[in-house]
Amino acid sequence: MQLDIYLNYNGNCEDAFRFYEQHLGGRITSIARHGEQPQPGTVPPAWNGKIVHARLELGDTVVMGADIPGAEPMRSAYLSLRVDSDQEAERIYALLSNGGQVFMKMEETFFASRFAMLRDRFGTSWMLLHELRSARSP
Repeated sequence: MQLDIYLNYNGNCEDAFRFYEQHLGGRITSIARHGEQPQPGTVPPAWNGKIVHARLELGDTVVMGADIPGAEPMRSAYLSLRVDSDQEAERIYALLSNGGQVFMKMEETFFASRFAMLRDRFGTSWMLLHELRSARSP
């Protein structure tokens, strides 16, 4: 069994996944568009080029997504991204916070040398952390 993540976007799924692919080292493995469905979809014709299903591999995690008219940004769930260095945490924080909303700025905590919470410009909520060695599992 494997637990994957599925995100809904309000028309910018492809932009988000291409950004994550380019800047986070992910790899888009499939994209299907609303207009490619064998049966007419329930979305407006202007949405035919939008994503009905996409798959992104990010490390050992699969993130899937779609464009859904009226979808709202994530509210109380976060993608938690653990990185291997403070420098990588700072780099990704700068990328994801640009045009987004910071809930907790990047700082040191009792469990991480770098930790931040934010929502990026695509509406995806993130926790970024570089854990302290003592906080990591053996």
